[in-house]
Amino acid sequence: TDPPFAHAVLGDDIDLFQRTLRDHHRRTMEAELAREREIELLESDPFNPEAQRKIEEVIRQKQIDENMEAAIEHNPEAFGRVVMLYVDAEVNRVPLKAFVDSGAQSTIMSLTCAERCGIARLMDKRFSGIAKGVGTGRIMGRVHVAPLKLGNNYYPCSFTIIDQPDVEFLFGLDMLRKHQCQIDLKANVLRVGGGEVEVPFLQEKDLPPHMRGIEVSDDLPHQMAPSSSTASPQRPQSAPAQGVASSPVRHVPAAAAPPSPARPAPSPSGPASTHSSMEEKIARLKELGFDHDAVVEALTLFAGNEQAAASFLFGG
Repeated sequence: TDPPFAHAVLGDDIDLFQRTLRDHHRRTMEAELAREREIELLESDPFNPEAQRKIEEVIRQKQIDENMEAAIEHNPEAFGRVVMLYVDAEVNRVPLKAFVDSGAQSTIMSLTCAERCGIARLMDKRFSGIAKGVGTGRIMGRVHVAPLKLGNNYYPCSFTIIDQPDVEFLFGLDMLRKHQCQIDLKANVLRVGGGEVEVPFLQEKDLPPHMRGIEVSDDLPHQMAPSSSTASPQRPQSAPAQGVASSPVRHVPAAAAPPSPARPAPSPSGPASTHSSMEEKIARLKELGFDHDAVVEALTLFAGNEQAAASFLFGG
């Protein structure tokens, strides 16, 4: 937040460092005195509601600044970008980067990825439906079993196929539980089969740019988390629909789907379009009961990723 001060600290010029340190201290003291004078001026009229509101805001902002300084000192990792958990995998002998997400109820794959792996022909369309949550997405069907290679072993895996190209392959909780997987963050590995296979999580340098979260909008910080879905496959349409997936995403069979189509993703036509898209995301998240400031903070934290922001707000 203060590049000149950082440059002076990292440099070898002692005189420059001392001058910069004195200037930094002087600016800090002047800002503190200015805040105190403002509070004194406002307290001169204690029965003025507007003055009391401003005093409250000054005190609140001071507490926020102190909290941030404490975080920078004791929890600096909070200001960095976290790389999501990916492992090397193969589906039907096609190499993929699998996004490991224990917060997703089902293992999902995009239709384009399924076609690339040669398993789209096995898709059972009786399991089609609508995924509802923050926005909507169409479930195309389900591939009941296909070979998934992790490490040197092959495991049977089921895939819910969705019409969402930005989610290539998400290794969800259903298959994580089936194959007794353990996410070991200390060793930075995914253990499969109760520990018989250890697959290392990929480093940021091993991921393609779109998985690192590099592409962001102009008005947001340069950090992004891949979107995850808690989608689960629906029962075949011939069977009655009973129950829904866990919050925040649920499914209804295609026959009961609302007549209006899923909301298309806005095209990045320019700053006006980006702003409009962000306002729509804020409005949709506020409809779920979250206040405006929390929604804006979550969208900023996840670089406009609506699904990731919703998962964060729901405590996922």
